[in-house]
Amino acid sequence: MSTALVRRPTEEAAVRAASREARALPPMQMILADLLTANRAGDRHGANLCAHLAARAAGEVGE
Repeated sequence: MSTALVRRPTEEAAVRAASREARALPPMQMILADLLTANRAGDRHGANLCAHLAARAAGEVGE
């Protein structure tokens, strides 16, 4: 039995569309509020995601 990957045309179109358009970032206050919530809840993964998003929104990293 073959385990070949089945490519779907809609999947390729979605990837192309996502790579073409820039996503708008939420306001910094919302990102920091989510970061605080993740820290209080003990959600290390969520806190990490919010911290990286905050750095990106502040313009500290290249895109």
